[in-house]
Amino acid sequence: MILVPTPIGNLEDITCRAVRILEEVDAIAAEDTRSAQILLKRYEIKKPVLSFHVKNEWGRAEEIIRRVRDGENIAVISESGTPAISDPGYTLVRKAIETGIELEVLPGPTAFVPALVMSGFPVNGFSFEGFLPHSGKGRRRRLRQLAEEKPRTLVFYVSPHRITDFIQDAVSILGDREAVLCRELTKIHEEIIRGKLSQIAGNISEIKGELILVIGTE
Repeated sequence: MILVPTPIGNLEDITCRAVRILEEVDAIAAEDTRSAQILLKRYEIKKPVLSFHVKNEWGRAEEIIRRVRDGENIAVISESGTPAISDPGYTLVRKAIETGIELEVLPGPTAFVPALVMSGFPVNGFSFEGFLPHSGKGRRRRLRQLAEEKPRTLVFYVSPHRITDFIQDAVSILGDREAVLCRELTKIHEEIIRGKLSQIAGNISEIKGELILVIGTE
């Protein structure tokens, strides 16, 4: 079983090794079968694709483990980026380890890395938080915990319809820090917004797309 990172936007960002693996496996477990087919069509890869998303992760993980034990070689991909990084995959990795299944993880695209580097904030000490809890209460609880810890660069994935509330909570709990909001990285409409959190909040009316918020230490 092989976990294969896929491009976060630009399909040219896939590695040669990832393409070869996808060509060689018996089947591909994909978080989003539609986006998987777009990628596979781009590289003329024809393989069976089965869905593997957050709603069926437990049951599908059991099936994948069974099929691997029966001799199949299966690649696992998320909708974009690296499986298990704010995407399905962790449960499957744990089950593979527990059952003694040989596991391989390819290096490759992960959205928060270019956002972190592009921010210009310190990278020798940072915290990748992924998506915080959906509820305002849970989000504020985690932000308060971060406020009490040693200051370091903070990286979050945020959905467009929560970004305004997220920034408001961040300002009230962390302070009006310098930040960078990255939108649609590697895609046609890539956009980088820099400034204080309060300034960014004033420039994101009806913003859409994949968002990564990087917050500095001051």
